[in-house]
Amino acid sequence: MTDRRSYWAWGMESQEPTPAKREAAAKAMSERFGVPLNTVQPRSVDQLDLRPSRITPPATLSEITTTDTYERAFHTYGHSFRDRVRKFAADFTNPPDVVAYPRNEADVAALLDWCGSAGYATTPFGGGSSVVGGVEAPEGYDGIVTIDMTRMDRVLEVDDVSRAVHVQAGALGPVLEAQLKPHGFTMRHFPQSFEYSTVGGWIVTRSGGHYATNETRIDEFVESIRMMTPAGPWESFRLPGSGAGPSPDRLALGSEGILGVVTEAWMRIQGRPRFRASTGISFPSLESVSEAARGIAQAKLWPANLRVLDPGEGAAMAGLDGKTAILIVGFESADVPQDAFIREAVSIARDAGGEVDDDEIVISPAPYGAITSSDAAGRQGAVGAWREAFISLPYDWNDITGLGIIADTFETSITWDRWPEFDRAVRGAMQDAMDRVCGGGTVTARFTHIYPDGPAPYYSFTVLGKPGSELSQWAEIKTAASDAVIAAGGTITHHHAVGRDHRPWYDRQRPEPFAAALKAAKKAVDPSSILNPGVLIDP
Repeated sequence: MTDRRSYWAWGMESQEPTPAKREAAAKAMSERFGVPLNTVQPRSVDQLDLRPSRITPPATLSEITTTDTYERAFHTYGHSFRDRVRKFAADFTNPPDVVAYPRNEADVAALLDWCGSAGYATTPFGGGSSVVGGVEAPEGYDGIVTIDMTRMDRVLEVDDVSRAVHVQAGALGPVLEAQLKPHGFTMRHFPQSFEYSTVGGWIVTRSGGHYATNETRIDEFVESIRMMTPAGPWESFRLPGSGAGPSPDRLALGSEGILGVVTEAWMRIQGRPRFRASTGISFPSLESVSEAARGIAQAKLWPANLRVLDPGEGAAMAGLDGKTAILIVGFESADVPQDAFIREAVSIARDAGGEVDDDEIVISPAPYGAITSSDAAGRQGAVGAWREAFISLPYDWNDITGLGIIADTFETSITWDRWPEFDRAVRGAMQDAMDRVCGGGTVTARFTHIYPDGPAPYYSFTVLGKPGSELSQWAEIKTAASDAVIAAGGTITHHHAVGRDHRPWYDRQRPEPFAAALKAAKKAVDPSSILNPGVLIDP
């Protein structure tokens, strides 16, 4: 049987944890929390009981649509903590009635015409890696159709003069990189979800990727976007830059599927890196490592990698002593040696109290390699340990799903002048909530992206919940975190998108006149309000 994505776990069915691996995870968590934890095995697809499909596609769409149980279950949720718990418990109360796999734009247009005329809620779907409820269908519709774009995944053209690629939006990260490799190029956009996220998904969620400074988000790679809307095609001129009024691309970026289905894009690409330089620098505190990160960012050296791990994150993810913070610095280029740049960054870090030996600075013209577990395993020390843990984390969560462990993350950004107080307020609110709801828990932080004017802190929390009550307990903790972030002036999301989970706080963050303008734009291109209704704005 051909391997396929797991309906409940991150990865393929062949990568689902074995009963023995889940037993080992339960034992480790039992020792950590001091209570016995019993494993429960997930159901097979054949054991799922989904609501029968309520609608029948027209005969003209029969070749690209399905009501198969596996397809409907797989497309019901993304991969947030809430999604993981519900999938594992076989809670599929509102699955899509039909899943469609368009082969071209004509298929997309036909699907939108059908759904629009019938009033069916329509969810554009890329790799399904949303962690904010971005692909979950709304209640109250007589029919739900999910449009999975992954069969539209070809590179259409490579412009090696301007260094841009014309690619279909359903290309998963590895599929895009594999098609660029023979041309000697890379897009070099590697979110943690790289394996199972698409170009179109990156665009509509304003994905944050590999680069920790400068080109931190997908916005910087977009040259032109083409969408199919219920009102017709939406396509911008392909240009390196333009001052011609509000940008149609900027409106498409972050639109989360409410305005149209992205079908193609021109994306900026680059030569495959040959020159590299990297190191890890130790600090006695989060305060001192933050100052070093600020100094390097404001010097505009633009390292590809500039990550901060607080002492808790360093212990949990990099094997450090729980008292040491670490700054991970990495430079790369296809054309220019990077030794001078990293030495300047190390000098700034040392002035802020960082410690690193010169022989721990790795400078090399090593050949390009994408982010893979085998590459990470070959690296030494805390930096390599962290990188391996970062890549494997979604798979590790598979092992503990169903044990009552509440493990989740949230990310934001804040300006440097407000950062210390912001961090104290958010951690305090989180600890209070975990103590109140679950009797304790841990919260750690790292910086995933760093700007001259502020960091993007990414918080992780782990707590022992009560089996059967995990979702209500998670909701209380998540609410406390989100309230604290907004009250302290941060954004409700830096790169995970809004979806349904962040919607209440997004409403508090964005200006009301902008919401009215967005509603008017949606009415113009989606008059029946079928596209992802309830995300960003009310239908």
